Amino acid sequence: MTKHLGFLWMVTTITTACVSPSSSQGLPNGLLPLVPTSDCGVQRLDNDWVCMWADEFNGDNLNEDHWNVEINTDGGGNQEAQAYRRENIQVQDGLLTITAKKESVLGKNYTSGRINSRYKVNTRYGRVSFRAKVPGGRGTWAAVWMLPLFNLFGQWPRSGEIDMLEYVGYDQNRVFSALHTERFNHTKNNNLVMSQLVAGVEDDFFDFDMIWVPGEIRMLVDGRQYGLYRYSPQFNQEAPYHQVFPFYEEFYFIINLAIGGSWGGVQGIDDSIFPVQFQLDYLRLYQFDYATVDQTDPLKPTGLAKSQLANTIHWQRGVDDTQVSHYAIYLDDVLYREVSPNQFTFVGLVNQQTYRVQIQAIDFVGRVSPLSEPFDLTFGG
Repeated sequence: MTKHLGFLWMVTTITTACVSPSSSQGLPNGLLPLVPTSDCGVQRLDNDWVCMWADEFNGDNLNEDHWNVEINTDGGGNQEAQAYRRENIQVQDGLLTITAKKESVLGKNYTSGRINSRYKVNTRYGRVSFRAKVPGGRGTWAAVWMLPLFNLFGQWPRSGEIDMLEYVGYDQNRVFSALHTERFNHTKNNNLVMSQLVAGVEDDFFDFDMIWVPGEIRMLVDGRQYGLYRYSPQFNQEAPYHQVFPFYEEFYFIINLAIGGSWGGVQGIDDSIFPVQFQLDYLRLYQFDYATVDQTDPLKPTGLAKSQLANTIHWQRGVDDTQVSHYAIYLDDVLYREVSPNQFTFVGLVNQQTYRVQIQAIDFVGRVSPLSEPFDLTFGG
């Protein structure tokens, strides 16, 4: 089921380093076909997704070119019961293992581990693929998730959070995904959460994927889609896009195993389960090979309309044979601004003056659509 947010409510340095030096095939922006990184276990998915970065968790140590180890007692700010330590993180036999233990450290009664890739591996869009086995037991709270690199719209939850996998041990065999934003988050009890029963998820490894393109995020487990989050400004006319769907910026990875807390500890903590382990076989980042696949111009944007928000317009999400990257806004036949979401708020124009607005869609290889039909907007009106 598609969730319209609000209805109910490249890798930066790595991508450029892995681009092929071959011909740009005459594409308008000179984009080159992608070349997969050599240290990825599966270099292509569904032919057109190319692996640009991966941690296969080989060797005997965590790769700290990829990961920062968090050492603290405040966890994620969710009243968690553990202290995060380096000693609880291990790479061995091709696995990342985070072990939670019952032991008193720094005033906490449990220890565990958490790593993040901030300033080391970041992405804007793409396909994230990982294979994980989650820990059971009342009180465990395992997660693979993402936070914004720069918090362009403010601190949490204003700049967003992407939860690709969450698992609380008391809710056996149910995996969760979620998005958190300024208008839709768990502190308001209205964030969009989707879940799937997966028999045996505590006993074996399962494959998880997140596919993130402009305006849409999909979640899959073992190839089955169980979550679809799509931004529809038509259902959010009273709010700027970033309050509803700020997922047009760069995000980084976090992997952790919390104990207790506002969700994991709802039914208490069973001390008989320790030690428990959260394991990942790999984490891989793929990008879509637009330079090879994209063949046509985007279609002309449609549905321009005035939003309830002052001086704001929205339009239907762009249509292309692959994906629309962003949009160009024209005022009175002159290029005014390029934007990623299909909503825009005008500022600084002449009060009560009427402007002729048109929108053009641009895809990832630089092909452009015809201009939309004109729409008259009276600023301040």
